[in-house]
Amino acid sequence: MTDYISRHTASGNLFIPRLFQGFPEIKEALISNTMQAGFMVAPMAMALWSQGVPIKIVYLGHRYGSAFVVRNNGPIKTFPDLRGRVVAIPTRFSDERLIVFRALKKYGMTAKDIRMVEMPPPDVAGALAAGAIDAFSMGEPYPAQAEMGGYGRILFKARDLWPDYMSCVLVVRQDMIDKRPEAVQALVDGIARSGLWLEKGRPYREDAADFVGRFYYHQDPRLLRWALTNPLDRVMYTPLTPFKPDFELVRDLMLETGTLDHSIEFNEYVDIKFAEGAKSKTAWAYEPGGLEAR
Repeated sequence: MTDYISRHTASGNLFIPRLFQGFPEIKEALISNTMQAGFMVAPMAMALWSQGVPIKIVYLGHRYGSAFVVRNNGPIKTFPDLRGRVVAIPTRFSDERLIVFRALKKYGMTAKDIRMVEMPPPDVAGALAAGAIDAFSMGEPYPAQAEMGGYGRILFKARDLWPDYMSCVLVVRQDMIDKRPEAVQALVDGIARSGLWLEKGRPYREDAADFVGRFYYHQDPRLLRWALTNPLDRVMYTPLTPFKPDFELVRDLMLETGTLDHSIEFNEYVDIKFAEGAKSKTAWAYEPGGLEAR
């Protein structure tokens, strides 16, 4: 996110990453100002803004990277086979829930044909393996976890039903934007450069998986490598500029599925100037195994 190896930037800003296990905790941290910026799914960010939480979307975290997973060698061969079955989603305010609704519409089904349950993302792979759920719609690395474990199979990827699918967005509190715009720009610049660096090829993604897995969030580097390289476009880190049509599609789906009670306009909840400021940035000058990035 910043200079890849450390939490500092050349301008002297210090960014302290914090791992959350669920989206409700992210929401509370932003409201209480114990966190000033964070990644969350786009529908939740839009819903929070519509409810008066003082945040703005300033960038994307990545594109694609979500999938619908069923038990390997189980009875679910096609989406209509899910009638009467249990499907886990991370939260009702998620793109992964909207993916399910797009699939339901495609196959002439309604939400009454399945039972959707909200479940913290870290729990879904185990629940699928134990037979507590029949499927889940979730972002990485949880589809990869089910695949690696041999008990999960991707029925379809988000991009199969949603070609320009975007998942996580970067939100920043409005008071940070007003008081420290240079820090917000430094953060967006770092994310942009990291995304371009990851898109340079397999060795870069494998190195990132190893470093982040071991030193930041104590995740299995093998799992992160799977999620980042199997295949290489499983998760994409360009383009990360917020595009109005993408968000209007999410807004319309939220209105249709009952998670937004009134229409909101793109320029009200998105501040595009930081993405515009990052357009000239280039990938970090860092090779796998190095000690610093420039």
